[in-house]
Amino acid sequence: MPFSPPAARAHRAGLGLSPEQVAEAMAAHGVRLLSSHVAAWEAGEFLPSEEEFIALSRALWCPPAQLMGVAPATLRDFRLARELTREQAAHRIGVGAATYARAEATGRWDADGEQGLALAHVLGLPLRVLVRVTGRQDDLDRRLRQVVDGRWQAQLREVGRIVPVPHDLLGGVLAELQDEYLVPGHWGSSVPDAARPPARPLAERFWELLARRGTDVPV
Repeated sequence: MPFSPPAARAHRAGLGLSPEQVAEAMAAHGVRLLSSHVAAWEAGEFLPSEEEFIALSRALWCPPAQLMGVAPATLRDFRLARELTREQAAHRIGVGAATYARAEATGRWDADGEQGLALAHVLGLPLRVLVRVTGRQDDLDRRLRQVVDGRWQAQLREVGRIVPVPHDLLGGVLAELQDEYLVPGHWGSSVPDAARPPARPLAERFWELLARRGTDVPV
């Protein structure tokens, strides 16, 4: 879990609080500790636990992500930014605690599209970020290459497991992507060669096309 001692110190100073007052405020959120712990965190001597980190953010009246010092980058980071325990996140997503804990530990999420959608909602993940933090970017890249090289219909179900959006919307995106990237003269191509856009990374173009259609979860 990333933690920024300067950010914690700056937030405390901005509120005009002493380490003792911060410790007292944390006690109101169920975490009792000495003011020396607060001072040690601010000095970078050691890190708070998850429970302490959430209580500290509440005591300092700031979003947890601001105490990280960097943008959330993992499932754990995004969960803590939402002030959730693993058990709470698993319950809201609708999976077992062990299943969710394994996803955090491995950086892989292999559940179905519906549970992926729940994960995005619970942790506030845009679709691009969802694919990245669940370790599915390589899978998506491979499926998109197969969309261009073959029949997009054959990839619809698997792409839908990775990117949880309605299949009718996703199918339109894949069909357009295939049409744009078919090699000149390839069977089934309906776009004149002169009208074709310059070749671009498939995933980049996929996200652009998806964003144009509007999705329940932001792209």
